[in-house]
Amino acid sequence: MVELTVTRRSAFEGLHAIGVAGKVSATQSTFATRFSFRGDHQAAALASKAFGVTLPTTLLKAETNGTRTAISLGPDEWLLIAEDGVAQSLADDIAKALGIHFHSLVDISHRNTGFDVSGPEAATILSTGNPLDLHISAFPIGMATRTIFSKAEIVLWRKSADTFHIELWRSFLPFVWGLLEEAAHEV
Repeated sequence: MVELTVTRRSAFEGLHAIGVAGKVSATQSTFATRFSFRGDHQAAALASKAFGVTLPTTLLKAETNGTRTAISLGPDEWLLIAEDGVAQSLADDIAKALGIHFHSLVDISHRNTGFDVSGPEAATILSTGNPLDLHISAFPIGMATRTIFSKAEIVLWRKSADTFHIELWRSFLPFVWGLLEEAAHEV
C-alpha cells in the first residue's frame, strides 16, 4: 500500500519579499481559519457569542478580539477570521449557538490567504491598484470593505494608521503581490 503524506504549503512560497526600508513592507499572515457567514441580525448576535467577537452590524466595519476578527461585508454577510486549526470546533460552536435559526457558514480557510501592508507609504502603494480614497479621513482605522486591486477581488481592512490587511483568494495572490512589488519599487 502506498503511503501518502500531505504537506500544507503557503501561498507565498516562491514570492519575493516586498519592502522598502522606512517606507513600506508586506508581511504574509500565518495560516488561519476563515469562514463566510451569512444570516440576519439575530443570527449575527447568536454567532457573535460563539465566535467571541461581536459581528459588526454597521457596514464597512471590522471588529477584533485577540486572534479573532469579524468583518462586515454586507447587510447579512461577514468574513470571520480565527486562529489556525479551529475550523471544526468553531463550526460546531456556531451551529450549536444558532440551533435551527437560518444561517450559512462556509469554511473558506483553504481558499483564502491574507497579508499586511504597513509603513508610511502603505496607502500609496495600495492606491496603485485600488480605486478607493485611502486617506485616513476617508478610510479610517477599523474600516473594511470588499473591493478590487487591479482586476482581483480583495477585502481591505485598515488595522492602524499605516497598516492595512488584505484578504484574497490564494489564486489571485501572485498577481496582486507582483503588482504591489512593482509599486513598492516606485516609492
